[in-house]
Amino acid sequence: MKIRRPTQAGSFYAGTTESLTRQIEDCFTHSLGPGEKPILQGGPRNIVGLICPHAGYAYSGPIAAHSYHRLASDGKPDIIVIFGPNHTGQGCGLAATKGAWRTPLGDVSVDEDAVDRIVRKSDVIDIDESAHAYEHSIEVQLPFLQYLYSSSFTFVPISFLMQDFESSREVGQTVAEVLEGRDVLIIASTDMTHYEPHEIAQKKDKKALSALERLDEREFHSTIESECITACGYGPVAALVSAVKLLGARKSQILCYRTSGDITGDYAAVVGYVAVAFTR
Repeated sequence: MKIRRPTQAGSFYAGTTESLTRQIEDCFTHSLGPGEKPILQGGPRNIVGLICPHAGYAYSGPIAAHSYHRLASDGKPDIIVIFGPNHTGQGCGLAATKGAWRTPLGDVSVDEDAVDRIVRKSDVIDIDESAHAYEHSIEVQLPFLQYLYSSSFTFVPISFLMQDFESSREVGQTVAEVLEGRDVLIIASTDMTHYEPHEIAQKKDKKALSALERLDEREFHSTIESECITACGYGPVAALVSAVKLLGARKSQILCYRTSGDITGDYAAVVGYVAVAFTR
């Protein structure tokens, strides 16, 4: 089996098993995090979607921890799909991959049958390893999931270089149709406004997040464009909302919104981070 080796270990997150485990636990217990380590429960499995940020754990980890803390109380899904933006510009516009992904916490297998079925049904998704080779937005989600479930889960990674609304919606609908009947969780990886003053970032991001509270992916996408919001994963988010509605989601909840200024104390040019849960 082909192994995708980690490109962010020792950079975006700690590079050894012990230090990474401690770092994740620190994210959960951080003053801006949930405030406690998660306890994995059987749960009702009502969560069908999560939004998580993907900056270095020192910056966005406590905010991401809100999503994963909520997930821990909801039980373990059968399959996890992770949508992430392509920051590197490498590879095709919408790309899945196969094999396994390695982090300091172990190897996680891609559900290759699900990937094959999604690619066959879709007119826009291809299998392209190069799109994932150096991209961090999906990779940084895996250690949090491994902290909860060890490596005993499978996932489907889809990278978005192309983020227009129609393509994003098609990806979401395709994933929902292919995985209908399975206990699926979809994660969209995004950061919000980049490098604007804290108050401006908050004001802009709030407009986009209000559309998510109404489960309106079209309004979210159009608000990103009309307000010039520099969210990097707006396509993945639109795809997620399209998918989770077909999978039974009826409400969303903003679990936490912060900016990098809340972490560093520098509010002059911040990045916005949000954790959102979509539930049946």
